[in-house]
Amino acid sequence: MSKHPGQLDFFLEPLFPVRQRAAAIDIERFRAKLKRAMSQAVRECPYGREVIAARMAQYLGLPTLSKTTLDAYTAESKTTHDISLVRFKAFVRATDALWLWDLIVSEDGLTMLEGDEARLAEIARLQQEQRALAQELKSLRSIPINIKRRGR
Repeated sequence: MSKHPGQLDFFLEPLFPVRQRAAAIDIERFRAKLKRAMSQAVRECPYGREVIAARMAQYLGLPTLSKTTLDAYTAESKTTHDISLVRFKAFVRATDALWLWDLIVSEDGLTMLEGDEARLAEIARLQQEQRALAQELKSLRSIPINIKRRGR
């Protein structure tokens, strides 16, 4: 038995959530959220902190990047050690935690799409446009067309 389209599923989480832009930027909250997420990425990464720091250094073209620097970027207590966007990109690559990009843009009402997900969104947009055109055609066809014969 299929469920009614209007019936909600309390356990189904949307793959692409619809988000609203936050009215204000709470920098302290964002900083803490980002540092916690980066710490989670380090824990979930198959590499240790020293290897992650070395991989970041390689991506950044630096001779080294210390584990201490990495620790400062991920420690909530270090409010004066924010990671730059360039270093954040290297961190994401080093940990392979692409989900961090979605976390970064979520408070602006955005959702990150990866790879073919963008094509899927384009398909949905075109299908929506196709339905709108079909509705317009239906509306035009619903009115009788009177053709007047000329010259006979």
